[in-house]
Amino acid sequence: MPMNVESFNLDHTKVAAPYVRLVGITEGSKGDKVYKYDLRIKQPNKDHMNMPALHSLEHMLAEFSRNHHDHILDIGPMGCQTGFYIAVLNDDSYENILTVIENALKDVLEATEVPACNEVQCGFAASHSLEGAKQLAQELLDKRDEWTEVFAEQQ
Repeated sequence: MPMNVESFNLDHTKVAAPYVRLVGITEGSKGDKVYKYDLRIKQPNKDHMNMPALHSLEHMLAEFSRNHHDHILDIGPMGCQTGFYIAVLNDDSYENILTVIENALKDVLEATEVPACNEVQCGFAASHSLEGAKQLAQELLDKRDEWTEVFAEQQ
């Protein structure tokens, strides 16, 4: 029986990270559409991001992606520490989203600090790693040509 949460219906043993996939589209009562993407960075059940690097990458993607797109609603980490969900308003272009992610990751590589990494703006300011975030960004950019391939070939 299908479950209510889309990712619970995804066979995590069949995917091949890294990838970006459209998870779903939600249409509002006035016609606006929210496009939700799965930005998978680490292979499920095989690897995960450590929390300081994940936390810093979250701050950086949340801030930097908005420099490249006016309708980013949210970028939030997955509890399994393997990726992020990205919610975008009224942009159905998968290629645009790939470009936004790519440009934001390039911004991460150029950053000299993690945005909002202080006790006033962050709930766990002691848990950050600029170098860890940069390493994750570089790993993702190195595999940019794989982002559109979600499922592994069957052996």
